[in-house]
Parts: sequence; structure tokens; C-alpha cells
Amino acid sequence: MIDGLALVVVLAAYLLGSIPFGLIFSRFLGGVDIRAAGSGNIGFTNVLRIAGTRAAAITLLGDVGKGVVAVWAARMLLSDAGWELIAAMAAVIGHNYPLFLRFRGGKGVATSFGALFACDPLLGGLTLALWLIPVLIWRYASLGAVVAFSLLPAEVLVLGYPTAMLLFAVFLGVMAIYRHQENLRRLLAGTERRMGAAGEPEVRNHVSVGRPTVAAEKGRHGGLPYRG
Repeated sequence: MIDGLALVVVLAAYLLGSIPFGLIFSRFLGGVDIRAAGSGNIGFTNVLRIAGTRAAAITLLGDVGKGVVAVWAARMLLSDAGWELIAAMAAVIGHNYPLFLRFRGGKGVATSFGALFACDPLLGGLTLALWLIPVLIWRYASLGAVVAFSLLPAEVLVLGYPTAMLLFAVFLGVMAIYRHQENLRRLLAGTERRMGAAGEPEVRNHVSVGRPTVAAEKGRHGGLPYRG
């Protein structure tokens, strides 16, 4: 029988994952609705490109923290490694499909890293190293995420981890590939943006509350995007 407390922890992990830190801090610090510019994604890379370093850094800490806190809460309250992994998956699902944004969220990379480091620092470190290689060489964050998390199940098998960890690794790998489909298509077409690349953000059809949207400022200032 499933413990009621376990269900509460998993639900709380999902709701925690649903908090859109990228949207909150890009609006608060950059004055823009991050969904209306760039890739339209609420994650670190798009926040860095559109809202700046400070908003991106806080977003990264928040998104990583979601995974860490979900695992730690399960560890302290349930004392069961299996529930830790389930809470970790719930946090990633919450980030990717947030209740508060009508299930339109990010790609889960930072939250996945946070959860993985909290579950097993060795696997977290190896996966981060694999992420860094494509990023440092080609400056494609999306390629780094797909490569790193796609190889995670192989790492788990080689190092002899239990089946539960293998299932968790497969979940993270599948989620990374699925959420980066558009990026992979752009990589194949040669149109994917590199980290740090300059350029005018692409305008999306979302409405910003309280501050002008990029689209609105284009119309108001003769095509110049609003910078906050």
C-alpha cells in the first residue's frame, strides 16, 4: 500500500518543479516576459540571452534547487531511495509541464542536474562533465544536454547501479531528447543559436503583464526591441 505521506511528498515535488523561476526573474529583473522572446523557453539559456546574467544566475539556482529540495525532502521524510527517485522525476515533470503555466514549461536540464546531484554526486559530476564538452567546444547548450543525459543510462550500467537508478537515468535521457526536439532539428539545419550569441530575439505570441512586451515595444519604437 502506498503511504499517504509519500504521495504528498511527490505532489509537493511536482508543484515545486512547476514554479517558473525563469519567468518570474526575467520579468522582475529584466522587465520582459521570457516566453515572448528568443526561443520562448523559460530556462537558463533563454533567460541569459534575453534578460541578462543576474536573472539567469538566479533562475539557474532556482531550477537546480527544485531538483535538490525534492530529493532531500523525500530522503528526510520517507527514508526510501526509491521515493527519492520518484520525487526527483516529479520535480522534473513539474518543470517541463508546470501546472501554473498550463503545462508549458522548460526543458528540465537544470532541474535534472539538481536532482541527479542530490541522488548521486558521482553520476551528477560525470553527467556535468559530458555536458561541458560539447558546450565548451561548440557552445551548444542543447547538444550538451542531449549528449550528457543520453549517455547517463550507459554510465549507470557500467558502474553497476541498481535497476531503480537505471530507470531514473532512462527517464532523464528520454525527457532530454524529447524536450530538445526543436533544438535537434535546428542543429541539423545549422540554425541553432550558440551560447553567448548576440542577435534580436524572436518574438512570441505571449502577453506580458505589467511591462511592455517585446512585440509592443517594437511597434512603439520603430522596430527596436524592449531591453528592460
